[in-house]
Amino acid sequence: MPPRPDTDLHGNAPDSSPVALLIIDAINDLEFEGGASMVPRAVRMARRIATLKARTSAISIPTIYVNDNFGRWRSDFHRIVAHCLDDDVRGRPVAEQLVPDERDYFVLKPKHSGFYNTTLDLLLGYLQTKTVILTGIATDVCVLFTAADAYMRDLRVVVPSDCVTALTPTAHRNALAQMRTVLKAEVVASASIDLAQLVRSQRAGGRRANSARAGAGRSRARH
Repeated sequence: MPPRPDTDLHGNAPDSSPVALLIIDAINDLEFEGGASMVPRAVRMARRIATLKARTSAISIPTIYVNDNFGRWRSDFHRIVAHCLDDDVRGRPVAEQLVPDERDYFVLKPKHSGFYNTTLDLLLGYLQTKTVILTGIATDVCVLFTAADAYMRDLRVVVPSDCVTALTPTAHRNALAQMRTVLKAEVVASASIDLAQLVRSQRAGGRRANSARAGAGRSRARH
């Protein structure tokens, strides 16, 4: 029997988790029109994400930073982090709350969706992830586009409403409503997410699916 395709990512993907935390564009200098008014909400968001990340890390749910390259095609994620931490930019207090550690994954994206022309799909496959928790900036743009692509891949989408933000509160609320109604996302407060139950439910669902496939295989073999 050939090895499962998700058992090894060039020897460098030790994690396996039915749930993953995605932090989208939160490492951001906020140096754009409207960014100054966004800073207070973004800082509050970052504190909530940091608390959620501590909870997910405690039960081995991996964190994936999905970050725009902001048109810097010769840059990389570490340079973007350094720019936001070391330079005098609006987004510095946000980045300071969310400094990645050595256990975290990162994916650089060229456009709005975390899935478009990136390795995110492949990484989630190797991690055997079925549920994504989406956090970051902006609720109505990159978070929304990533949620739509996750939905089209039959992933379960959870959006903690206090862990995302947008240029305006109205845009934020409208995007949350769209994700809830159109993309069937679970839009909830981060503190109310039962992470352990989320992991258990996804693992149980995976076992049932495997049993069903095995039963179908035995049935075909008898015939």
